[in-house]
Amino acid sequence: MPDETQHEAVRRARVEERLQNPALREVIAQAIAAGEVPPVLVSEQDAELLDKGDDLESVLSLDPLEAIVRRFGRPPLLIENDEVVLQPLPEFDAGTDVLIKGVEPFVKSVGRVEFVNHDMEWGGTGWVIDEPTATSRVVATNRHVAKLVAARVADGSGVFLRSPAGILYKARLDFKEEVHSNPGDATPILVTKIIYLADDASPDVALLRIEGEPDLPSALPLADEEAESDQRVALIGYPAYDSRNDKNDQARYFQGIFDVKRFAPGFVMQALGGGQALSHDCTSLGGNSGSPLISLENKRVVGLHFSGQYGVQNNAVGVGTLRRLLAGERPVGRARGPVEKAPTEAADGAHAATFFAGREGYDPRFLGKKLAAPWPVLDAATEATLAQPSDEVPDQPFELRYTHFGVKYRADRKQPLMTAVNIDGEHSVRIKRTRDKWFADKRIPADIQLSQADYSDPQIDRGHMVRREDPNWDVAATSINDATQLAKDANADTFHYVNAALQHSQLNQGRQLWLGLENYILDSARTKGFKTCVFTGPVFRTDDPEIVDGLPVPREFWKLVVMPASGGKKLHATAYLLSQGDMIRELLEKRSRVEAVEGFVLGPYRTFQIAIADLADATGYDLSAYIPADPLGQARIGDEAVSTREPVFVPLDSFEQIVT
Repeated sequence: MPDETQHEAVRRARVEERLQNPALREVIAQAIAAGEVPPVLVSEQDAELLDKGDDLESVLSLDPLEAIVRRFGRPPLLIENDEVVLQPLPEFDAGTDVLIKGVEPFVKSVGRVEFVNHDMEWGGTGWVIDEPTATSRVVATNRHVAKLVAARVADGSGVFLRSPAGILYKARLDFKEEVHSNPGDATPILVTKIIYLADDASPDVALLRIEGEPDLPSALPLADEEAESDQRVALIGYPAYDSRNDKNDQARYFQGIFDVKRFAPGFVMQALGGGQALSHDCTSLGGNSGSPLISLENKRVVGLHFSGQYGVQNNAVGVGTLRRLLAGERPVGRARGPVEKAPTEAADGAHAATFFAGREGYDPRFLGKKLAAPWPVLDAATEATLAQPSDEVPDQPFELRYTHFGVKYRADRKQPLMTAVNIDGEHSVRIKRTRDKWFADKRIPADIQLSQADYSDPQIDRGHMVRREDPNWDVAATSINDATQLAKDANADTFHYVNAALQHSQLNQGRQLWLGLENYILDSARTKGFKTCVFTGPVFRTDDPEIVDGLPVPREFWKLVVMPASGGKKLHATAYLLSQGDMIRELLEKRSRVEAVEGFVLGPYRTFQIAIADLADATGYDLSAYIPADPLGQARIGDEAVSTREPVFVPLDSFEQIVT
């Protein structure tokens, strides 16, 4: 016999011992004779030997037999009226049915994790792991279940995400959903807080809080020690049809009944420790994610089921990890590469009009006398929404003037309509980020400005429209690290609330390239020493979702980058959009492109390069000064689009795709 590892030897011994059970041998033999075992498990040579009457043990190799044992000896028992519906268990020792009945009270504490406002009705299983008060419970489930509707935040807890329409997702626990149960029997309990949501490099665990009346389900007791190999265990959960498993096996085991509570007995295959994961062979499908793994002998939870591989094994998080997480211990954070960490934020401040004396704002002549880069022209209706600074000057109407940039502020939305910044790459200065402190600008009324309290929702970001680094330059600087007072003033000026827009968590899905685009622009300016002007703003719509105290939050943002073209005698301009595609779809609708609209599907947030003419059409801003300077609009694709009236855009996955 070839050398075997200790684990393989244990498995072989267990298989050989179980094959002494006549009832099990008969079940396997009948299954093979009926052709129910896939060819991968029984070779042609094995089949010939079976036909000749050879002994079963000599025919089947170890690994297929392990799969067969699980395929024919692990029935997932139905639960009805909180009781396990027993059936013969030929592979289990006598008295297993008594042990199952002994843990039957656990059934009431296991629920289905259901979702609200999500296109998935439910996502897995959860169970009560702790009773902090008479009216609250802590529920354990898997990270990958909770992450369907939630995201992890810095302190290790989680927050609910929002649907593409901006509606807040929620979760709840339904502790019924049994076979033959009536819809009226269900009394789902809402999840009020995500206490812990593991990161992707930590054990697959999430802890949720539910609250209700004093008769909430009881907590399941946790084992004091880790599970041992060959220990009799069981899962309680909600197996759903799973295409990763053989359909014939599922048909035989489940008889077409899925998505309801089941009790699945089995054995621990491998104990936790020595670099080995906790594994078991209880029958499970996708909906079992988050099920408790219960020791039948000890009547204690020994693990949290989180994954399985057909014909191989299922895995669970050990009870020791669950105990530590419940006690408040958290995995050590993993380094994710060098980042500029924002220090703790200080309390808000305010600056009087006199503070801004000498600020010249955005300079439209910055690129040269013959290369004017004016603000986009606004119609009268849009101008009527703008705040008028107390120090407004005639040739810069509506502009809040700062160091090297300006803001035109929309009073009714309490956010900037657009910003404009001059960037001088040759004279760029690096300013180290210190403790953030944000300010109100007293040149406009305080009641039309946001404050720190408006950004208390962890799903809402305070998005700089003019980036902190963009205006940080001074022609008097002797090097990129020469932090002059002018550059310091420019840096500080970006921390005024009028320069920030509300941004919700959805944008994080596609922000990486968008933020990288700003770095790309600035780094190119630094490297090549050229000047550029950047206009940025939200796309305001009447149907924007109201998230912050009734204040609508923009779903899209645009950017227009203007610089001297090669040779320096004319402008070069490109436009970009951070979007799911709303603006593009609306342009199609506006131009009556019926077939294109019917086939257009909103995707995840991403960065697009868009023709400036189309940006102008969508926003209503007059960008005629830049349309002739747009290479995307002048490209052949643009010529073709003229006749079809299609919007011209390029989804960007890398900077090399930018049409220049």
